[in-house]
Amino acid sequence: MNWAAASEGFLLGFSLILAIGSQNAFVLRQGIRRQHVLLIVTICAVSDALLIGAGVLGLGALIRTWPALVFWATLGGVAFLATYGLLAFRRALKPGRLVAADGEAMSWRVAALATLAFTLLNPHVYLDTVILLGGISARYPVDSRMFFWAGGALASFTFFFALGFGARLLAPFFARPSAWRILDGVIALVMWGIAARLAIDLPEHAPF
Repeated sequence: MNWAAASEGFLLGFSLILAIGSQNAFVLRQGIRRQHVLLIVTICAVSDALLIGAGVLGLGALIRTWPALVFWATLGGVAFLATYGLLAFRRALKPGRLVAADGEAMSWRVAALATLAFTLLNPHVYLDTVILLGGISARYPVDSRMFFWAGGALASFTFFFALGFGARLLAPFFARPSAWRILDGVIALVMWGIAARLAIDLPEHAPF
């Protein structure tokens, strides 16, 4: 086993997903509310593992030659994040509180679709996993790249499961409406900030 490749994959993968982003904010919110946490974190971790694997296997080079795919994915990400940011802002204006019998739980289908949207409609996910990690893994021999992939995948599983299930420790704090106002306000700003950054980058990916 190539421990160097596995360790580098783990450390790089963990550092790339550590920053607060739209996906992490969604996982945190659902973790605090204890709604479909296992389903959500599993989708996030498995998606990351598959994307890193695609990069390790060389898909990143193909994506670079297909600007239309990047453009439309970016446009879809802008629309989705702007809309979700608006919903979070509306929640911040009328915050609730965390109670055991909260009636606003989303169905598992909606939770799964939202998680996939946060994961797949953000072009930066492909930049980090497929292109960046995939490119770095190319420094290793073919047989060692699998260990790099395993390290990156382990980082995603470790991070998302810790974030999703560790968020419940914050539940007493979020029994207060003011705490939800702050969280949803921050989520709205994060969503809009990422959407704005993606919109600014759109001309660079325009296929026309």
